[in-house]
Amino acid sequence: MALAPRTERKPSMTRTFWGSTVGKKTVMAVSGLIMLGYLVAHMFGNLKIFFGAGEFNAYGHWLRTMGGPVLHHGWALWLVRVVLLAAVTGHAVCAYQLSRRDIRARPGGYVHKRPHASYATRTMRWGGIILALFIVWHLLDLTTGTVHAGEFQEGRPYQNVVDTFSTWYGNAIYIVAMLAVGLHIRHGFWSAAQTLGVGNAARDRILKGAANGLALLLTAGFISVPVAVMTKVVS
Repeated sequence: MALAPRTERKPSMTRTFWGSTVGKKTVMAVSGLIMLGYLVAHMFGNLKIFFGAGEFNAYGHWLRTMGGPVLHHGWALWLVRVVLLAAVTGHAVCAYQLSRRDIRARPGGYVHKRPHASYATRTMRWGGIILALFIVWHLLDLTTGTVHAGEFQEGRPYQNVVDTFSTWYGNAIYIVAMLAVGLHIRHGFWSAAQTLGVGNAARDRILKGAANGLALLLTAGFISVPVAVMTKVVS
C-alpha cells in the first residue's frame, strides 16, 4: 500500500515576515520610531528641572498617577515601560541578526571601506552597545537607586538628578551616551524612513535635514541638564 505524499506545512505569515530581512528592518524602523517618540517626551520632561524642584518633583509624581482615576497608581507608567522594553528588545535582536547575516554574506569583509559612509553609519553598532549599557546604568541610578551617588530619595527626583550630575563620572557617562543617541538618531531616523517607504529622491533632503535637526535638538536638550548642574544653574 503506497503511502500518501507528506505535505509540508507552509510557514505562517508572521514567521515568514520575521525571518525576512525586510521584516527585521521594518521591526527596527517601527521600534526605533517608538523609542524616538519616548525620547522627545522624556527630553521635554527633563527640561522641567529648570523651573525648580517643585515643578520637577510634581512632574515625577504625575508620571505615576497619569491615567487616573481610570488606571491605578503606576499602571500607565508600567505600560509605557513594557512597550519600551518590547521596542528595545525587538530593535536589539533585529540589529544583531541583521549584522550576523551581513557578516555571513560577506565573510571576507570589504577590501575597501565605503568612502561615503558617514561617521554615524559606521558607529551604529557601537552606539547601540553604549546605549544598552547606559540604559542599565540609568535605571539603576535614578529608578532603583542601586548605584546612586548620594542618598537616593524616593519621590524627590530633583535632588536625585542633582546628586547624579554632581559627580564627574555621572556627567561623563550621561554626556557620552547622549552623544551616542544623537548619532544613532541622525542615521536611524533617515534609515527608518527609507525602510517604511517614506523616503524618495524628492524627500531625501528634507528627511536628512529632519534627522539632523532631531539629533541636534535631543542631544542639546538632554546634555543641558548635566551642564546646568555643573555650572550651578540648577542646584
